[in-house]
Amino acid sequence: MTFGKRLRNARTAKNMTQKQLASLISAKHNSISNWENDLNKPDPDTIELICGILDITPNYLLAAEPGDFSPVEKLLVKRYRELDDFGRESVDMVIDRELDRTTQAKGAADTIEHLQKRLAIRSISPHFFAYYGRIAAAGTSVEFSDIAAGVRSYPENEINKNADYVIGVSGDSMEPEYSDGDIVYVQKTEHLNVGDIGIFQKANSIYIKKVGETGLISLNPDYPGLTADDDRIIVLGKVLGKAEED
Repeated sequence: MTFGKRLRNARTAKNMTQKQLASLISAKHNSISNWENDLNKPDPDTIELICGILDITPNYLLAAEPGDFSPVEKLLVKRYRELDDFGRESVDMVIDRELDRTTQAKGAADTIEHLQKRLAIRSISPHFFAYYGRIAAAGTSVEFSDIAAGVRSYPENEINKNADYVIGVSGDSMEPEYSDGDIVYVQKTEHLNVGDIGIFQKANSIYIKKVGETGLISLNPDYPGLTADDDRIIVLGKVLGKAEED
């Protein structure tokens, strides 16, 4: 909003005409019109007088351009120049004190913000999971004897908060959702619903498959599903999602 629009709004809020305002500040009628149309601006003393009549502050009425002195600042400089030596020394002391206080306050605020950010980062507690290497076959089977157990940590989130362990995917039969090398969060359970993706054991091999209406299926149509044949298929857990690696 421009100076002129602010002046017009303040004047009309007082139910005052341009002529009435001009009369109160001893200005010509067209002066108010010129100011409200942003053709020019009044001098600092007149601005102060207008603000008193319209019950507004110079800060409301004026907007300084970056790097320029606003009319308010020009007025302060004008008043400063009218002070004697004692008055200027007093103002200088106040300015120096306030500059020190502002600098210290800003430094304290920056420090607090920095600490808050560090605390926010630390508040995301790491969650440690038993990690089983790339044994959840998404293609050919992997022997159970190839399991290499370890421990991995991930920031706790909505996906992994109910997970019991993580396991690596081997092969591409579950693409595009899960690819070779992905690590997935798994929740231990013995029951899965149709549509769930789970980890299964058949004989000594581990598989990652989706529960279909009639059996376990692969997402990649190039691969067959998993059938029990002569071996029992055991549910080891439900896949909750993919673990994002840093």
